[in-house]
Amino acid sequence: MKTFSIQEINDILNGTIVGNISEKITAPEQLEMASSTEISFIGNKKFEKYWETSKACVAVVNEDIGIEPGENRAFIKVKNADLAMSQVLELFAPAPPQFAVEIHPTAVVDSTAVIGKGTKIGAGSYIGPNVKIGDNSIIYANVTILDESTVGSNTIIWSGTVIRERCHVGNHCVLHPNCTIGADGFGFRPCPERGLVKIPQIGNVILHDWVEIGANSCVDRGKFSSTIVGYGCKIDNLVQIGHNSRLGKFCIMAGNSGLAGSVTLGNGVIIGGSASIKDHTTLGDGVIIGAGSGVAADVEAGKTMLGYPAIEARDALKQWAILKRLVKDSSR
Repeated sequence: MKTFSIQEINDILNGTIVGNISEKITAPEQLEMASSTEISFIGNKKFEKYWETSKACVAVVNEDIGIEPGENRAFIKVKNADLAMSQVLELFAPAPPQFAVEIHPTAVVDSTAVIGKGTKIGAGSYIGPNVKIGDNSIIYANVTILDESTVGSNTIIWSGTVIRERCHVGNHCVLHPNCTIGADGFGFRPCPERGLVKIPQIGNVILHDWVEIGANSCVDRGKFSSTIVGYGCKIDNLVQIGHNSRLGKFCIMAGNSGLAGSVTLGNGVIIGGSASIKDHTTLGDGVIIGAGSGVAADVEAGKTMLGYPAIEARDALKQWAILKRLVKDSSR
C-alpha cells in the first residue's frame, strides 16, 4: 500500500501547509467517507461545513478557505484544489494491468501492420492489414483495429473497442471499453421500390491528440470526408457523435448527449448530459448547453442555453419562474 507524509504530498502540489499531522496518509477519499489517515479535498466553499464532521486528517483546499483545520489536522492550501486533486489521485493510483509479453500470442497482427517500439497488444486483439500504431501505445485484450487505420504514440485503447477501417487516432488518446470509432453514419433515404435505401458512408473518423472517448460511446464515420474530434476533447460514456460532425479544441460532452450529423462545435464547447443537438447546426466557441436541452438552431459564441427547445439560460430561468408562480396561484 502506498503511503506518503503531508510534506511528500506538498512537494508535488507546491502549496502551503497549515496545521500539523504526524500520520502517514494512506489514501484520498471524499470528505464524508474519509478515515483518520486519509486526505480529502474542499474545492468549493459550500463544502466547508462538512470538514468539522469529517475524519480526514488532511484536506487540499483553495487559498481563500474560510475555516481553520483544527487540532491535529492540516490543510494544504493551493490556488486550485480541483486541479491539485488530480495530482494527488495520480500519486496514489495503482499500477495499470500488466503485460507478460509485448504482443500476446493469441493476438492476430497482420503481416503488413507496422507496430511501434514499446507498444503492447493484449490477448485476442486483431490488428488488420496496413494498420500503423506508434510507439509506447497500449492495446488491451479483444480490441479490433481494421484495415489502414492509424493509432499514434502513447495512446491507450481499452478492451472491446473497435476502430474501423481507415480511421485515425492521435497521440496520447484514451479510448475506454467498448467504444466504437468509425461505424457507419445513420444515412437512409425513402425509396418507392425498396422502402429505405442505405446511403454509403465512405468517409472516416479523425481523433486529434489528447482526445478521450468514454465507454460505449460512438463516433460515426463521415458520409463524405471525415468526422473530426479536435485536440483535447473529452467525451463521456454513452455519447453519440454523428457523421461529418466537427468538434473544435477542448470540447466536453457529458454522458448520454448526442450530436446529429454535420454538427459543428467551436472551441471549448460544453454539452451537458442527455442534451441533443440537431443536424447541420453550429455552436460557437465557449457555448454551454445545459443538461437535457435540445438545440435546434445555431448558437452564437459564448451563449449558455437551457431547455427543450433550448433558449438562452436567463430567458429559460425567467419562464420557469413564471410557470412556477402560475402553478402556485392556480392551486390556491
